[in-house]
Amino acid sequence: MEVRDAVERDAAAMAALSDAPEPVLRNVIHERSVRVLVEAGDGEAADDAAADNESTLRGFVSFDAREDAVFVTQFGGDRAACERLLTEPLRFARAEGLPVELVLREGDDAMRAAAEATGFEAAGSGPRFRGESTRAYRYEE
Repeated sequence: MEVRDAVERDAAAMAALSDAPEPVLRNVIHERSVRVLVEAGDGEAADDAAADNESTLRGFVSFDAREDAVFVTQFGGDRAACERLLTEPLRFARAEGLPVELVLREGDDAMRAAAEATGFEAAGSGPRFRGESTRAYRYEE
């Protein structure tokens, strides 16, 4: 497994792992820091483009730094992939001396478990999203 920066051709696989449409995720790739977790294919690839074509995208995380915190804007994949990927904004935030925040929909138990396993703690109610309640989570060193 390898973590790398997302590229535009990852948008379709990211959409399959989340409830966001591919065009939205393509914009996210251009506007935010986005990392993907990929599992290499079986064959030996001659170049990076061939290697990407033989890889399976297992998860993604997007985040945005502001002056008071790093915000995880989206993430998706299985729990193990999400746990691994959530360390990316944490690493960035640690270097900048900032906390990390994220918002999850109530009842999203797999994402909640990944966030809590990575060290996030519930920080109260979040905003309503598409008519659903959310909960805010925060990570501080």
